[in-house]
Amino acid sequence: MTIEFRATHLPRQPGPAAWNALLPSRPETEKLNADIHVDIAVIGAGFAGLSAARRLAQLDPSSRIVVLEAGRLAEGPAGRNSGFMIDLPHDLSSSDYAGQGGNDDDAAQIALNRHAISFATEVAAESGLSSDAFDACGKVNGAATDAGHQHNLDYANHLDGLGEDSTLLDAQSMQDLTGTDYYRSGLFTPGTVMIQPAAYIRGLAQVLGKNVELYERSAVNAIRREGNGWVLSCGSARVRAQKIILATNGHAESFGFFKRRLMHVFTYASMTEPLGPALEDRLGGAKKWAITPADPMGSTLRRISTSQGDRIIVRSRFTCNPSMRVGSWQMKSAGHNHDRGFAERFPVLAGVKMQYRWAGQLCMSWNGVSAFGEIEDGLFAACCQNGLGVARGTLSGMAAAELAMGTASEAVDHLVCSPPPKQLPPTPLTWMGANLYMRWKEWASGREC
Repeated sequence: MTIEFRATHLPRQPGPAAWNALLPSRPETEKLNADIHVDIAVIGAGFAGLSAARRLAQLDPSSRIVVLEAGRLAEGPAGRNSGFMIDLPHDLSSSDYAGQGGNDDDAAQIALNRHAISFATEVAAESGLSSDAFDACGKVNGAATDAGHQHNLDYANHLDGLGEDSTLLDAQSMQDLTGTDYYRSGLFTPGTVMIQPAAYIRGLAQVLGKNVELYERSAVNAIRREGNGWVLSCGSARVRAQKIILATNGHAESFGFFKRRLMHVFTYASMTEPLGPALEDRLGGAKKWAITPADPMGSTLRRISTSQGDRIIVRSRFTCNPSMRVGSWQMKSAGHNHDRGFAERFPVLAGVKMQYRWAGQLCMSWNGVSAFGEIEDGLFAACCQNGLGVARGTLSGMAAAELAMGTASEAVDHLVCSPPPKQLPPTPLTWMGANLYMRWKEWASGREC
């Protein structure tokens, strides 16, 4: 019997990839236009896919590895990420980010996250990334309300129980950092690495290994079992591989994997035009900072320095889109939300326009686990990062490579022993329930949003 998995649609990215647009243009790697034979094929060139390819090359430098990317490098979800590589528990479904499994589970996840950060740190050093692209500077949970402040206190207490450092910042310290008096308090944690996601993805692609080939605009539209291996269809070209690593996050479901087990959630972001010296002086504060909201449904903000000048990024709003398509009205609504939140936080920047607006696709499971493991003989999944794509995507890609090569590791043990993603209710109920819940949580977060 022939086993075949055919994609029902290809990824579509809403809005421009702003992080990539900030960088100099780069030559495009060639499109796959001829049949090839490889040992392992990796589908997807995001955090998981590229990390898997690099790890495979480390484990077996003699193997032939190919990475197939449907679009252009750093134009997909990885390049639309907010750039927080977080080491600590960061459960988006909780009220204060504390994990659901208790201190032992959180301690194990912290150790694995830091393992991923060590891997990424080596990538940054080898590819020569600057501190603007890879900065182990920590982050702040910003609280704008008394409820948010209590979330910070609760989270600090949870971290203390784990033996993890954190520093509570008062309102004045937050104003000194950000230039605005909007925040009631902040909780600084030192272990987060802030990245320029497009620059990091480009850097990682440069250090995959001599035995790794990367092809852009080479979408895989079918995967077929043939003999002891697999055949991947990329338009008119075919790739024959002994093993496959599927690193496509939620797009795995379009191939028929993990049906009704993945929630396709989009989050939205806007980036200002360069502020310019006069407005930078008027705002004050530090040149760079990174704030996640004390309430997970609130607004994430970053101030970054670029060659054109300082910019501020606002990210908020989550929508569940089972079709993996975003409507123009959703982009417009999220943009209005960003403009309102920006104006409330930075009245001294009145008149500053948003130069870029975009959406990025997340993949989440009902029970907060990854879609990981050997799902068919020789076909491995490293998908569903639950909104933590930088650290967890890196980790799952590394672990998928180790699993495919038969290499034991704590990451493999942890992910293989986790339960599978829980089955979701019928699609209409998932869509309505998730969106109603997220809108209610957004409303309840108040000034945190």
